[in-house]
Amino acid sequence: MKSYREELWFETKTRRAYLNITPLVEAAVKKSGVKEGLVLVNAMHITASVYINDDEPGLLKDYDDFLDRMAPQQATYRHNETGEDNGDAHIKRQLMGREVLVAITAGRLDFGPWEQIFYGEFDGRRRKRVLVKVIGE
Repeated sequence: MKSYREELWFETKTRRAYLNITPLVEAAVKKSGVKEGLVLVNAMHITASVYINDDEPGLLKDYDDFLDRMAPQQATYRHNETGEDNGDAHIKRQLMGREVLVAITAGRLDFGPWEQIFYGEFDGRRRKRVLVKVIGE
């Protein structure tokens, strides 16, 4: 069995952002040489997320609105009593998830219709990484 590991690095200019990272994951799968297997893509930071959904601007705005209702940035968080100001970002990450696992078939990501891989940033403006781990034959 083959194994390939790559890190993707992101630094957003805004506190919250949604980046379609599908082409970067596809490139890692191609580099791995794996034709049949799995790729794990996970955020390596506790205020960021990796998830799968449609790349549609209205939906991305809907995520923003939903997350603001569930965990408003200006709400009171005990975490922020430690000197941090990102209690909301930790909760948003829990809501959106840490990682995705995608099948690789014939050397390609085996997606359903409209599926894309996103990096969700909830406390940006600093460098963070995403792990891409490809395993298979």
